[in-house]
Amino acid sequence: MALGGRSVAGQVFLLQVVIVLLLVVAAAAALVLQGRYDNVQEARNRSLAVAGAFADAPGTREALAAPDPTAVLQPRAEAARRKTGVDFVVVMNTRGIRYTHPEPDRIGMKFVGTLRPALNGGTVVEEVDGTLGPLVQAVVPVQAPDGTVVGLVSAGITIESAGGLADRQMPVVLGAAGVGLALATAGTALVGRRLLRQTHGLGPGEMTRMYEHHDAVLHSVREGVLIVDADGRLLLANDEARRLLGLPEDAEQRHVLGLGLDPGIAELLASGRTATDEVHLVGDRLLAVNQRPTDLDGGPSGSVATLRDSTELRALSGRAEEARKHLSLLHDAGAGVGTTLDVTRTAEELVEVVVPRFADCATVDLYDAVPAGGDPEPGSVLRRTAYGGPRENAPLHPVEGQVRFAPSSPQAYSLRTRRPVLEPRLEAAANRRAQDSDRTERVSGGGPHSLIAVPVRAGSLLLGLVGFWRSPGREPFDADELALAEELVARAAVSIDNARRYTREHTMAVALQRSLLPRSLPEQNALEIAYRYLPAQAGVGGDWFDVLPLSGARVALVVGDVVGHGLYAAATMGRLRTAVSNFSALDLPPEELLGLLDELVARIDQDERAEGSDAPVTGASCLYAVYDPVSRRCAVARAGHPPPAVIAPDGGVTFPEVPAGPPLGLGGTPFETAELELAEGSRLVLYTDGLVESREQDIDTGLEQLRSALSSAGASPEETCRAVLDARRPYRPGDDIALLVARTRALGPDRVAEWDVPGDPAAVADVRAALGRLLDRWGLQELTFTTELILSELVTNAIRHGAEPIRVRVLRDRALICEVFDSSSTSPHLRHAASTDEGGRGLFLVARMSERWGTRSLPPGKVIWAEQPLPSPDDDRTG
Repeated sequence: MALGGRSVAGQVFLLQVVIVLLLVVAAAAALVLQGRYDNVQEARNRSLAVAGAFADAPGTREALAAPDPTAVLQPRAEAARRKTGVDFVVVMNTRGIRYTHPEPDRIGMKFVGTLRPALNGGTVVEEVDGTLGPLVQAVVPVQAPDGTVVGLVSAGITIESAGGLADRQMPVVLGAAGVGLALATAGTALVGRRLLRQTHGLGPGEMTRMYEHHDAVLHSVREGVLIVDADGRLLLANDEARRLLGLPEDAEQRHVLGLGLDPGIAELLASGRTATDEVHLVGDRLLAVNQRPTDLDGGPSGSVATLRDSTELRALSGRAEEARKHLSLLHDAGAGVGTTLDVTRTAEELVEVVVPRFADCATVDLYDAVPAGGDPEPGSVLRRTAYGGPRENAPLHPVEGQVRFAPSSPQAYSLRTRRPVLEPRLEAAANRRAQDSDRTERVSGGGPHSLIAVPVRAGSLLLGLVGFWRSPGREPFDADELALAEELVARAAVSIDNARRYTREHTMAVALQRSLLPRSLPEQNALEIAYRYLPAQAGVGGDWFDVLPLSGARVALVVGDVVGHGLYAAATMGRLRTAVSNFSALDLPPEELLGLLDELVARIDQDERAEGSDAPVTGASCLYAVYDPVSRRCAVARAGHPPPAVIAPDGGVTFPEVPAGPPLGLGGTPFETAELELAEGSRLVLYTDGLVESREQDIDTGLEQLRSALSSAGASPEETCRAVLDARRPYRPGDDIALLVARTRALGPDRVAEWDVPGDPAAVADVRAALGRLLDRWGLQELTFTTELILSELVTNAIRHGAEPIRVRVLRDRALICEVFDSSSTSPHLRHAASTDEGGRGLFLVARMSERWGTRSLPPGKVIWAEQPLPSPDDDRTG
């Protein structure tokens, strides 16, 4: 197809050629300017870098102080100039006299340029016109160690030698211009072919006549026609459409949302969606709208809509409006009812949604067991859980009051049949008066006059009853509204039942967790302890703690946290607490105990994965501390747990550096123990992460808040617990919180005795004698025989089977404790000796004469210990 100059395609071609040429010229000019700018920047950067590097180079400062600086610096400057590609590197003194220059005859002459900023310790970069042409030169100072400027270095490069990028890119630009010109020619040809196809070969005259015929038909029909493009702009509106919609004169080419149309029809026209006989109220007219897209058969994107005046359908529109209101109410109920897992709150949300939009009063009556999470028992007491409506002179039962319905009442009938009941006019219902007579008279005298009663059903369970009431000022309920009320209650029943089930599980989990936590603290003298446990708002978690008396008057404190919430977390917490209690009986160091616990968690996870469980234990955390009141030292190790806090006797708060091991179950990394020396009266604070970390704040902020609360706390552990929780009182925890505060006590020297024992069996007699004197001094003479027997057997066992050194320690705490240390790591075992054996009965006697005994491993050896209860003060000592 030939493209003549008068054709649209020919004109488009010429226009595109001109545009491409202009773009090429603009690109070339921009490239030249950009190249000029880049050259200058490159020259500035390179000259400054070379000058700075030469000034800081080793030997430059020393050469300036030499008798002949030029002899040293000129070769170096020329070598630097050739290597870096700059045009000169000049070294000068502070007066600007050159020591170096590419042209030796200029050495000794004054440098031409700005020097003052460099003499003050700064740098100078400037553009000048030199003998080589436009160039950029930089001047930097050479400074002594004390900052004094002892010389200057200048480097310069011509702008021309720094660039060249524009020349290299110019062929690329010209080549792109040629390609663009070719593409413009091909595009114009395609446009011309499409124009020819769309006009079907008609000439201008024929197209004009066809347009006039179409325009006459378009504006004479009694149906509005609108054409809207894909962007929502009105392209065409006939006379009927302008009349029906009241369009302004300049409506065409404006967006339909800006024409002041009814929001419903404006949204429809802007959306371009398909519509068939949609009814819209525009002013006092009901318009039936049909809309179809225009691009179904390859046409332009957009839509065409037809409008038909259907005012006679007003009654139908009224019903549609009611249906719309009902749907809107159902939508709001779906979004607003059941936002929490609280039964009472869910019932309150239901009445908030329906009053006053659907009813003037609404009541929700549930069986007594439902709010507490129990299964409802039909026939048991109903209790008013929620009420919505007028509060003053309300003729209905109050909230939380018991509700009883007479057998002949609509509510009782609804509960018996489990079907909704409609009473359009209560004054005409004879069975209503069988209720409480006083309340009945108040209702009929000025209260509700129309009732819908709907049972609350969840599967096969009947949870209660919902009542909807209307006052005389509104139309009575009808059958359509009965169906709506039934749908509202059905949706609410699901949320109420979910809340009931959650409440039951939460109650069970709380009961389980509290049964697994310590109910009382064990008796011991090393620590004064107080604790708190707060369950999470979202559900029971796996936080736990324990206090475990150990041998040698020591006490172990443990705090842990299991990942997740609910029954599984509580049960897992119980397993870990039991494991720690058992492991502590082995008297292991904290890091070894955490290692065993880590292996246990890994095995539990393997078993859970083998059974297909999706509730892993890995990630649980634990902190284990052992306090010795004799040495006042506390050994602490932690696995993924927050660090402990220590409150000194003077009130200062610190967070000791305790190595942070990985959470339990990850394995591969050994745990480490930190040794803390605590002054008597110090308070050790252990806690779980729920106290210091949440979604709203990070752990650093939480630790600072905890530090502030501890600094202002009272001296006792109880006061400390109270102060910490009072600081968080406005917040409901998203995670459960366990808090353990222990104030240290010391076992004084008057309650501890130690002796070194030589490895000679004859030394046993000396130990017995020393023990007798000690017990006489402590007033424990009645324990002398058994204690001498126990200690003799333990010392003899250490001499025969152990290794030196051997030491004996006797402690008077809540019990009388005898400890024998030796350097052997072999632990003794209790066995029953045969009647023919000469030995082997020592440990048997120790076990029979003592209340508890055992072995504790230490790095240099082991300790065998035995405990005897102290006699009570009111024992009969004469007997």
